[in-house]
Amino acid sequence: MCCLSDLLAAAALAIDGANAMDPTVVVVRGQAQPLAMAHGRLAVEWVQRLLESPPDAVLLAARAHHLRRWEVPRSSYPAGRASYLRWRKDQKNRHARDIEAILRGVGYEPDVVEQVQALVRRTQLGSDVHAQVIEDAACLVFIETQLADMAERLDRDRLLEVIRKTASKMSQQGLALIEQLPIGNAERALLAEALAP
Repeated sequence: MCCLSDLLAAAALAIDGANAMDPTVVVVRGQAQPLAMAHGRLAVEWVQRLLESPPDAVLLAARAHHLRRWEVPRSSYPAGRASYLRWRKDQKNRHARDIEAILRGVGYEPDVVEQVQALVRRTQLGSDVHAQVIEDAACLVFIETQLADMAERLDRDRLLEVIRKTASKMSQQGLALIEQLPIGNAERALLAEALAP
C-alpha cells in the first residue's frame, strides 16, 4: 500500500502482528509466511484491485477477515455442514470483537470500528457493495492459498462442488479476477472445469 494514513498503518501493523502468531506457515508467491497473515495481506491486494480508492474500513476488514482464526480450529466443532456454518459465524463474530480492540487501541473513531466489524461479519452481504468486495477478496485468497491442498485431500466431485459454492458467493467483478490468480496449471484446469457454463 502507498500513502497510508498513520492510523491505517498502525492498525495494519497490529493486525499483522496478531496474525504473525499463526503456527500454520504457507508458501505464497514464493514467500513462507503465517497463514492468517498471508490471508490478510492478500485480501488487501485483491480489495485494491476491486475498488479504485477503498476506504480504511474496507482495507481493515480485509486485513482482519481471518484475525487469529487458528485459535478456534474447525476441528473444535462437530462434523457436518451445520456445525461448519456455526463455526464460520462464530469466527466472524470473534474476528469482529478482536478487531474492535485493535482499532480502538490505535485511535479509530467508533463509527469506523463499527463499519469494520460489520464488514468482517459480512452481515449485509447482498445489500452492501463493500461487504461483497470483502467476500470476493476472501474467496480469491481461498482459491489462491488453499485450492492446491484441497485438491490433494478431496475427491474430484467434492472439490468441484467446493469451487462452485465459492464462486456462487462472488460478484461478476470478483469472478473476472480469477484469471489473474497466480496458481498452477492443475488448479487452473480445475477452476475451468468447475466454472464451465
